[in-house]
Amino acid sequence: MQITHIRGYRVALPLHEGSYKWSGGKSVSVFDCTVVEVATDAGITGWGEVCPLGPFYLPAFGPGARTGIAELGPHLLGHDPRDLGSLNRKMDAALKGHPYVKSALDMACWDLLGKAAGLPVCTLLGGRDGAAVDLYRAISQEAPAAMAARVAGYRAEGYRKFQLKVGADVADDIARIRAVRAQLQPGDVLVADANTGWLMHDAARVVRAVQDVDVYIEQPCLSLDECLTIRRRTDHPFVLDEVIDSVEALLHAHAQGAMDVINLKISKVGGLTKARQIRDLCVSLGIAMTIEDSWGGDITTAAIAHLAHSTPENLRFSATDFNSYVTVSTASGAPQRENGKMSASTAPGLGVIPRMEVLGEPVLEVAGGSPGSA
Repeated sequence: MQITHIRGYRVALPLHEGSYKWSGGKSVSVFDCTVVEVATDAGITGWGEVCPLGPFYLPAFGPGARTGIAELGPHLLGHDPRDLGSLNRKMDAALKGHPYVKSALDMACWDLLGKAAGLPVCTLLGGRDGAAVDLYRAISQEAPAAMAARVAGYRAEGYRKFQLKVGADVADDIARIRAVRAQLQPGDVLVADANTGWLMHDAARVVRAVQDVDVYIEQPCLSLDECLTIRRRTDHPFVLDEVIDSVEALLHAHAQGAMDVINLKISKVGGLTKARQIRDLCVSLGIAMTIEDSWGGDITTAAIAHLAHSTPENLRFSATDFNSYVTVSTASGAPQRENGKMSASTAPGLGVIPRMEVLGEPVLEVAGGSPGSA
């Protein structure tokens, strides 16, 4: 089996709630998503997706994904998509860095592998663990009372884990944490996610002020060293996200005792192949994980479900159902939230069928060694 052509599609994904806001005044209302099609001479096609959280969250942006895919595509033509290890080595040799560019291509090749084997990706990633995957709900940054008011609606949808977007004014963030925690019920979980938004002195004030509150603290500051400083000043359980972008980063943070949980984002590390490596290492080290991505629609949500459902349940802190946040469906067969949980498909591959009427015409195509764009 050989890759014969690669196509890319651009899709705009608006949000049901109008906008998504987090630290530093950052906000997105429509996401720039790239869906990738990888076709083979065996008549089997795989699908992947990458959707950066705007150009100001991680070193990634929508048009950059498509430019990078056009750059990488010619190097993958003629390659067997089932040989995922050598495919990833080829991508890394052809393009230094830019893991988000490689993620959608790697994801599409996992979809191909599953279809060729007649197995769901979940099985290929280690096997299904548990009946379903618990989901968390992110609460976009607003005034404390407005954020607290959203909890009842999210709980009615089945969510019991809530990720509160903080990382702004210290007094407001303290009020946000207390107001939302007051709305939670026994068994609910609260995470205060600063998304690197606090300076160390601000983070120190917040963790001291909420010392009596049952809350996880997530990525308070920009660097690992800064986060570690805050970690040493609080007994709150600690989550790291943005700084965990490779196996090396995970091992360094673990050696420092820097976290209890990590957020494992598929595109941040370069795709399902490398996410599985980090996931398996976390399992060996006993580190709990939230399995997710920067953003996405149906195809990304399917990939999250397969990786999460194949992760041991006791180390699966939570996962994300991004397709419930957006107004556009790009594929049928994707997992759907049910009472705050989702399950990976049992169909071969990722189990999704793209809606071509939504994807429209490709904006890039690579075939015969020559990239093209529309």
